[in-house]
Amino acid sequence: MKLLAFDLSTRRGTIALANEKEILGARDWPNDRRSSAPFFEALDETIVVGLGPGSYTGTRIAIAAAIGLEVTTGAGLAGISSLCAISDENDFCVIGDAKRASFFFARITGSLPTTDPELLSENEINKRISSITTIPIYTSDELPQFASVKLRFPSAKLLCLRAWTSPQNLARAPLAPLYLREPHITTPRSGQK
Repeated sequence: MKLLAFDLSTRRGTIALANEKEILGARDWPNDRRSSAPFFEALDETIVVGLGPGSYTGTRIAIAAAIGLEVTTGAGLAGISSLCAISDENDFCVIGDAKRASFFFARITGSLPTTDPELLSENEINKRISSITTIPIYTSDELPQFASVKLRFPSAKLLCLRAWTSPQNLARAPLAPLYLREPHITTPRSGQK
């Protein structure tokens, strides 16, 4: 089975091509979230996509590209939480900036999320972090206020690995980004167009 895995949910883009459980090639690049050109330059073959949570735009670009590749190549399409591809360890935690003065917390056990990410205040996330002493905690955001948390980004190689080891847990089409909260839609004031 051939796989092409990619993730654009953070400020590091990542893509990997694999064949029969062997990584044939992988590439990471700065993902400035304004231009998708580096992603399309790195794009090459089959299809497992990181679904976030993370950058709304980056995740949607990755899903749209995966759908386009599915249509043009006839390959299967699957997605998995980007959080699962942050570490090759089986058990770890991930925190991140959820905006609006909140943070998310997720526990990964057996290489898969145990629940949906929880939204917590800074005080609550500090308490959660201080209560965890036996497993690592990672983030893909710049969060200097949490000194014990290690910076790590999703890896397309790990998306491939997760697809091989847990194919029953892959999301199938139609794929959608993993949102931390309901989408917020700004409506115009009455009388404005």
